[in-house]
Amino acid sequence: MTINIHPTAIVDPNAQIAAGVTIGAYSIVGPNVQIGANTRIGEHCVIDGHTTIGQDNVFYRFCSIGGMPQDKKYAGEPTRLEIGDRNTVREFVTFNVGTTQDVGVTRVGSDNWVMAYVHVAHDCQIGSQTILANGVQMGGHVHIGDWAIVGGLAAVHQFGKIGAHAMVGGSSALHKDAPPFVMASGNPCVPVGINVEGLRRRGFTAAEITALRDAYKIIYRRGLTVDQACEEMQARQAQEPEVAAVLDTMLSFLRNSQRGIIRP
Repeated sequence: MTINIHPTAIVDPNAQIAAGVTIGAYSIVGPNVQIGANTRIGEHCVIDGHTTIGQDNVFYRFCSIGGMPQDKKYAGEPTRLEIGDRNTVREFVTFNVGTTQDVGVTRVGSDNWVMAYVHVAHDCQIGSQTILANGVQMGGHVHIGDWAIVGGLAAVHQFGKIGAHAMVGGSSALHKDAPPFVMASGNPCVPVGINVEGLRRRGFTAAEITALRDAYKIIYRRGLTVDQACEEMQARQAQEPEVAAVLDTMLSFLRNSQRGIIRP
């Protein structure tokens, strides 16, 4: 398979471009970039920094990928951006490399749908199968779990976390962490229930969904502290092994939340 580079594109000779890659008109690819097979780079894109891109990705026109962090502490260190496979990245999206104040790598997984004007800041860790709608804005160090959906124009505070299978509504302002499986919305962002329909579509069992609904009540409707809620869920894990895995996902998130979880 040949590489298709438009005559007006500028590709540094040290860039590593795999077979089947297409690079559109007026795009620029820097010397420390690796692009995997069959990835398509649209017109007027800039792929910069120490950036590794996997296979079968599509970047629409005017994307800025691998730019330096918007962090005054950054002093040119060779930090990285790593992107997986089969992501769709729409117009005017920005992904920045990491900083030495964190792990030094911004990561975006595979099979994500990233809509126009999304900003993924330095050191963010984005899972796989997520949907980030138009205009989602993240501060640095944000973590978003697999299958999460973040609505248009939502803003996520630096160091904020959104758990796997969570759904955050459009125009939300997330100052605390949104637990996995939870639907949340508003400014400030508050929990509104379990993402039942999304879980059904992804093959979660009725028993697992019931256990998560009960977990939501334990966390949010019983007046318990997070530690007390975790104790109750852990007891249920021992009684019902068939739901232990989903409860473990919730427990792990709650125990590792540093900013605290969103509250009604």
